[in-house]
Amino acid sequence: MLTWRKLNDRLATMSEEDVLALLNNERATTKRSTVLERLHQRYSTLRAARERQEILKEAIK
Repeated sequence: MLTWRKLNDRLATMSEEDVLALLNNERATTKRSTVLERLHQRYSTLRAARERQEILKEAIK
């Protein structure tokens, strides 16, 4: 189990899929509310960025 501090150091370089896996693992195991909230925030940010790119690609066509 990683502390939030160690996890936060790695989080910026992780992919959307990696963050989702961490989020799901946290939900299934330790269920630390602060970590769940922060992982969800990061996952949401990555997902929104991906979805925005997909939408903007449609506008370029």
